[in-house]
Amino acid sequence: MTTSGLAHRVTRTAILLALMLFAIVPLLSMFTTALAAPGSTPQGLSWPSDPHWHNFVDAWSAANLIALFRSSALIVLGVVPATVAMATAAGYALAQLNVPFGRAIYGLLLVGLTLPFEALITPLYYDLRSMGLLGTRLAIVLPLIGLLMPFGVFWMRAHFLGVEPALTEAAKVDGATTWQTFRRIHLPLATSAWSALSVLFFLASWNQYLLPLVLVDDPTKRTVAGGLGAFQGQYGTDTVLLCAGSLLIILPSLVIFLIFQRNFVKALMQGAVK
Repeated sequence: MTTSGLAHRVTRTAILLALMLFAIVPLLSMFTTALAAPGSTPQGLSWPSDPHWHNFVDAWSAANLIALFRSSALIVLGVVPATVAMATAAGYALAQLNVPFGRAIYGLLLVGLTLPFEALITPLYYDLRSMGLLGTRLAIVLPLIGLLMPFGVFWMRAHFLGVEPALTEAAKVDGATTWQTFRRIHLPLATSAWSALSVLFFLASWNQYLLPLVLVDDPTKRTVAGGLGAFQGQYGTDTVLLCAGSLLIILPSLVIFLIFQRNFVKALMQGAVK
């Protein structure tokens, strides 16, 4: 190995280690803080002399996380499958089919990516109130589907544009209809793309905080992120239980990411190669 090659490898490794520490150190700090004595204010990454593992049980009970986990699961089940299915179909149509005014439709969808999320809260509130949906989980599910669709279509269209046109032509020669071509050829090839998109939409739905806070009054119908407010009082914040509750909340997201990590990385690598 040449000197320049060795230097490049060392530099690359150092950058990766720095990024890894940048991501892991905050989690380690939260973990050590979550094990500190209740009511204390720990500093740094020092391991407590007497770890209080029951803090996680206390945080689970104080924030009523069992109800919030159930509510978040219902919201995720309402948002992710519907949004991924519609985004996949729309992305395929805009990339592979000769849709009238397809470019104009895609341009309007891209405009949705530029709209500030916070600017839509007030009109959403009045629209949902007029429809009688305010205070229900549908007040979270329906806006999330609409807000996530532009990115979903953008993501899936980029994938379908990279598929060789020869595959579609071969299917047409064999007498396959448009639906058969999509279901039997393009959809299986897009497994990594829509799996990665599902993970992203899961994270966006699971960690949603602003919409449930504004549109739903009942705390048990919100997402788990809203449960962190249970550790914030008028005169202070219970930092120990806040960190314990935060770790419990991010645990499902971490598990989902680890399960679908291979598909997620594969989708990103496909985009890089294309």
